[in-house]
Amino acid sequence: MEKVLSFKQGRVPLLISMPHAGTRLTPAVAAGLVPQAQSLPDTDWHIPRLYEFAQELGASVLAAEYSRFVIDLNRPSDDKPLYVGATTGLYPATLFDGEPLFVEGQAPSKAERDEYLEQIWGPYHRTLQDELARLKAEFGYAMLFDAHSIRSLIPHLFEGKLPDFNLGTFNGASCDPQLAGRLEGICAGHGDYTHVLNGRFKGGHITRHYGDPAEHVHAVQLELAQSTYMEEFEPFRYREDLAAPTQVVLKELLQGLLAWGRERYGR
Repeated sequence: MEKVLSFKQGRVPLLISMPHAGTRLTPAVAAGLVPQAQSLPDTDWHIPRLYEFAQELGASVLAAEYSRFVIDLNRPSDDKPLYVGATTGLYPATLFDGEPLFVEGQAPSKAERDEYLEQIWGPYHRTLQDELARLKAEFGYAMLFDAHSIRSLIPHLFEGKLPDFNLGTFNGASCDPQLAGRLEGICAGHGDYTHVLNGRFKGGHITRHYGDPAEHVHAVQLELAQSTYMEEFEPFRYREDLAAPTQVVLKELLQGLLAWGRERYGR
């Protein structure tokens, strides 16, 4: 495998995870994709660029290099479904629009997928786990912000247009309710954007598995509507005019996480 992840260690008790930012493909996946999937339309486009400011805040940043079409890092290794209804699994078989992802008979083999689990999924989650453990050992607590984006209109997955900011805390199980309330308040303070807490997106495997407020690990997922910072269809162009005001809100959210942690834990 080529480089499977990008990781930059920070200096504050915050780790930002970007599991769906990757665009690399294995030969088997690249050879089997249907034509409409070859542009990787379900990617969380430009997320590392959108959060470039996070390193200035001192956050650690972990990003995937391989596409979710190879293996979905925000799904459990046993592929147990996270949501009721239409969704995608550890090894996606369909596009978000419900169409088949692979030409019939050309999906990767079980042996190939076992290799993806070992060599892509495994290193990402070990890095995530190790960094959270390091932060907790150093600061006494750790904050995890799982950064995602998605097209604002996907009728196959949800009705109507998504809110701009979709916060997920696994219905309050992955972080302290006071922290979730603070983040909601930050979103509410920006009236040009819509937001929701634990709506269609309640947090995927990363948020649910690693968030453990009783052990002082607080995890939040943000599913950001791509209409807030880019063109949602090919060529998926980044829009600086849209992104700049959105980054103001994102920065306030990360600063809000850090401020709450200092107030709660005294460091």
